[in-house]
Amino acid sequence: MDSQNASYNAGQAKGQAQEKASNMMDKASNAAQSAKESMQETGQQMKEKAQGAADSMKNATGMNK
Repeated sequence: MDSQNASYNAGQAKGQAQEKASNMMDKASNAAQSAKESMQETGQQMKEKAQGAADSMKNATGMNK
């Protein structure tokens, strides 16, 4: 019985370790996706600001007519 019990406990521990590893991978993946989305949003904002600055410069110099 002790051998079966130890084997069962080892299986339980292995399952729990796999579950924790899976959860950690999910969290890392979610963090990476969040960072990617944040960078894309920042890039879009920078692009819009640059376009606004270019348009302002064109307006100021009369090149926008």
